[in-house]
Amino acid sequence: MKDYQGKTAVITGAGSGFGLEVARIAASRGMNLVLCDVQQDALDKAAAEFAGHQVLARRVDVAKADQMEALAAAVQERFGAPNFVFNNAGVGSGGLIWENSLADWEWVLGVNLMGVVHGVRLFTPLMLAAAKADPAWQGHIVNTASMAGMLNPPNMGVYNVSKHAVVSLSETLHQDLALVTDQVRASVLCPYFVPTGITHSERNRPGELGAAKPTKSQLISQAMTDKAVSSGKLTAADVARMVFEALDEERFYIFSHPQALKGVQTRLEDVMQVRNPTDPFADKPEIGARLREALRSA
Repeated sequence: MKDYQGKTAVITGAGSGFGLEVARIAASRGMNLVLCDVQQDALDKAAAEFAGHQVLARRVDVAKADQMEALAAAVQERFGAPNFVFNNAGVGSGGLIWENSLADWEWVLGVNLMGVVHGVRLFTPLMLAAAKADPAWQGHIVNTASMAGMLNPPNMGVYNVSKHAVVSLSETLHQDLALVTDQVRASVLCPYFVPTGITHSERNRPGELGAAKPTKSQLISQAMTDKAVSSGKLTAADVARMVFEALDEERFYIFSHPQALKGVQTRLEDVMQVRNPTDPFADKPEIGARLREALRSA
């Protein structure tokens, strides 16, 4: 995409974090904004910030097919096919993988994976139809995964599974689009530890998928994630700029911390050499030792 003025951006998780910062850049480039979030007060605050722009704000639980279908219909009616879709809404959950409840799985996969699935299945056909009708039309879909979609850090299995699925979905989307068009492209965003509200995802957990009392491993995971995220040096605004750089450059992979790719290389070498997975704490054994001691203590 080279021209943004008057084009339309659909952004899920737009009330905070990456979504809000991407909306700010989209607005600065003259785009119409479709802002979606499950947290009404955050959505209202975001929408108020963009007074003076063309804005459609809707409270949407991206895990719900009917709500996403209603969103797509509203976007089509108000703006036509969107040029930029940022499937970004996400939640976090940790703990030893066998200790996650069915509700944990349904909540995390519902938001992190099915939210992206709904965004892709509903908006891609609209974009392809617009591209077919106008040879100059361009569109781009960006799905938010995580470095946890490229690695498998221990004690956060449900989140890892959801983000690996988003990476796979996005890579397949890239390949599938290339079969049928040159006008619609896709990217996957894989941020590492960046200060956002994802560590407090429980605030928006649906009542019907309520959490049980957290286990020791879940409390440990929460504490470690809180510390890592809060100490992140890059900001959500930095990552939002990376997203638009990828759109400008037609680049698929968006990594906030390229240095983390060393771990991805090690993982792929494990696969290629058919060796057991490398200790994720090999470079920082003291962290691994503390985690093992905490989990094994009575």
